[in-house]
Amino acid sequence: MASDAARPRTAGAQPRPWHAPTSGTTVFAAAMMIVGGAMAIFEGISGIRKDQLFIATRHYVFEFSLAGWGWVHLILGIVLLLAGCVVLSGALWARFFGVSVAGLGVIANFLSVPYYPLWALTLVAVNILIVWALCMGMHREAGEGLVV
Repeated sequence: MASDAARPRTAGAQPRPWHAPTSGTTVFAAAMMIVGGAMAIFEGISGIRKDQLFIATRHYVFEFSLAGWGWVHLILGIVLLLAGCVVLSGALWARFFGVSVAGLGVIANFLSVPYYPLWALTLVAVNILIVWALCMGMHREAGEGLVV
């Protein structure tokens, strides 16, 4: 009796199942989104409370009040944290949403560099890592779906 395991794969055979959460880069991206979101939330709370951590800048092109930047970072942090939790589910839309939210985080943190340079540049790097990891996970998934 021959078993099905001994048959060679044909071009019409179904590829092996693959899910995004099993990818190391997607799990890394989700973890970084949760951590980066928490960091942005703390930055937002500090900005809203007008802590002494921030530098008072003058004549900055993108000048908001410190509380304004705090609200921007707080909202982006909450959205990034929630998106990181949803990315763990493996939904494709969640990864696209995560890339867009992390991209907005890069822009927001780049614009707030004069207020707290080291923290802002750290969050820029975290958000760039998130975008890279999410895009790499999508790239690997697209490559796995091909059957030769």
